[in-house]
Amino acid sequence: MNKVIYLLWDRKETNPSQRRKTLLDECVPRLLDTGVAGLQVNICDELATTPSPAPKPLFSEPFTAQVNLWLEDEAPRQACEDILRQAGFELAGYRVDEWLYSDYGDNPHAAPRDWADGERSPGILAVTLLRKPKRVPKHKWMQRWFGHQSPMSEWMQPRTRYVRHVVEDSITSGAEPLDGIVEEDWPSGEHVTNGLLFYGAKNRWQLIVNMVIMLRSVTGILNLWNITTVMMSEYFIKTPKTTS
Repeated sequence: MNKVIYLLWDRKETNPSQRRKTLLDECVPRLLDTGVAGLQVNICDELATTPSPAPKPLFSEPFTAQVNLWLEDEAPRQACEDILRQAGFELAGYRVDEWLYSDYGDNPHAAPRDWADGERSPGILAVTLLRKPKRVPKHKWMQRWFGHQSPMSEWMQPRTRYVRHVVEDSITSGAEPLDGIVEEDWPSGEHVTNGLLFYGAKNRWQLIVNMVIMLRSVTGILNLWNITTVMMSEYFIKTPKTTS
C-alpha cells in the first residue's frame, strides 16, 4: 500500500473554522468516494490555537492543512487532487515511506486510541517539514534522524504519537523538495508552550541540560533558520487496515 501526503495552502484568505468545514464537510465525503484505502486530515482550525515552537521560516509560507492518503493503486490520486483544488487549495504532494515510531498507548503519555474515525484526536498535533542541510550526506543524515534524534526525543519528551515519513519523491508540479515530514502528537497545548513539560524536565537545571541535548541533535539534521512546524487538529477519517 502506498502513502501520499498533500500539504495544502488556502488560495484565498479563509478563517480556521471555514477551513475545517470545507475539508471535513465538503472534501472528505468526496475523497472517500474515490475508494482510498485510508484517509487522515490535519487542519489549522479554530481548535488548534497552540503557537508553533519553531519560528516562522524565512523562505516559505506555512501550510494550513495536510491530507494523508493510503492508496492500494494510483487510480484515485488524480481525482483526490482535483477535489482539493476545486475546494480552493494549492497543493504540494509527496510519496512517502511511513515509519511509525510510537502510537497512542505505546508510552505513559497516552492511553490507546479509543475514539472513532471522524472525531478530532485529543491534544494537539505538530507537523514538521525536514529539509536536509546540504553539508550532511544523506546516509549520515538518516543515521542521525533515525538512530539518535528519534530515540533521544522519545526518551525526553511527552509525545503521545510520533510518525516519521521519509519523502521518496514529489508528485505535484512545483512542490518544494523535502526530505522528511514528521507528525508529533502532544497531550495538550501546554505541553508545547511550557518549557519544563516540552523538554521533560523536573527543574530549571534539568531544563537547561535537556535543551542543550536537543539543540545539538536538531542542528545535526536541520538548519535552525529554515524549520517549518505547523500546529494542527488531527482527524483520522478512515483508518487503513494495514500501514507500512
